Amino acid sequence: MGSKHILAGVALAAGLLAGGPASAQDTIKIGLVQSMSGPLSAIGRQIMGGVNLYIQQHGNTVAGKKIEIVLKDDTAVPDMAKRLAQELIVNEKVNILGVGITPVAMAIAPLATESKTATVIMVSGTSVVTDRSPFYVRTSFTLGQQSQIIAEWALKNGSKKVVIVQSDWAPGAEATAVFTTVYTKGGGQILETIKVPLANPDFAPFLQRARDAGPDSLFVFVPAGQAGTFARQFVERGLDKSGIKLIGPGDITDDNDLPGMGDAMLGVVTAGFYSASHPSAMNKAYVAAFKKANNGLRPNFISLGGYDGMHLIYEALKKTGGKTDGEALVNAMKGMKWESPRGPISIDPETREIVQNVYIRKVEKVDGELYNTEIATFAAVKDPGKTAKK
Repeated sequence: MGSKHILAGVALAAGLLAGGPASAQDTIKIGLVQSMSGPLSAIGRQIMGGVNLYIQQHGNTVAGKKIEIVLKDDTAVPDMAKRLAQELIVNEKVNILGVGITPVAMAIAPLATESKTATVIMVSGTSVVTDRSPFYVRTSFTLGQQSQIIAEWALKNGSKKVVIVQSDWAPGAEATAVFTTVYTKGGGQILETIKVPLANPDFAPFLQRARDAGPDSLFVFVPAGQAGTFARQFVERGLDKSGIKLIGPGDITDDNDLPGMGDAMLGVVTAGFYSASHPSAMNKAYVAAFKKANNGLRPNFISLGGYDGMHLIYEALKKTGGKTDGEALVNAMKGMKWESPRGPISIDPETREIVQNVYIRKVEKVDGELYNTEIATFAAVKDPGKTAKK
């Protein structure tokens, strides 16, 4: 085992030395490690939809250098992702990385640090991820941002007793922790926290257990791509008619799944940083362009991690004059501000976290289709996990 680690380190170091001149060449390689197959393939499709649309709209040349995307499918398996990332750094000699879900981002962090590769977190919503490498910068979100806001909203709107149903992985744990802290501090009671297996979940028995506890509200976190299954079983168990309010972060009424969820979702309130119905001219153009480029697929919040991730990379390269030194790129990214289809966003220079609006949204029918209609805005929300540490 020791010799394997030594050989791996030697290979990585040799690759880094060999890749030194890459920044002086005419092509900048961006290695993307995303979940393109397996249980979370819907996430990969949305991310790449955003990435490809940005390049289509802004060209494949920045600071006089051609942008080349090298995509690797991690199949949502961390060990696979780590191996692929090392191949990208050593063999493909990529200059920049873009990574996806939380377990993958965690696995790749040591490689990004050792190779000093600027890396954009495009999917993960777990706060601690950016602490794992000084070369990590996030363009997605943190679940704490949304969970904090929905907890405050629930308390102000009369909720007193909640049952939590969460997917049993790091993002679910974080969503639950932040919600619980804010909700109980405000006088609310958590009756029970129920953990659901991430792989091949059957929500029905857990939903029945939640109903039997007698809450006035059900706080739910399931990852994008599982919201449709959850909604179907929510209705099958009769919770839509039970008087229990369904609340949570935006994942549970994901725009990718919402059109097929059915009218039982009408009135469900969530806190999210993006909705396909966000009423800005920029977003209307974004939705139209995304649908046209992706066979009518409606963009969801995940897609913005890819779209804005490419914007961050492009603008950082402009600032560095096309130089791909990791520290220089990360420094260029810190403090950057721009207008996104989701609204105004920025990168916190101290934490490398995204700062963005969080919206309270209510599921309504618009022109015959279900959408998350924004009914309140909380401006420039920072990651509460990082704020608490301060």
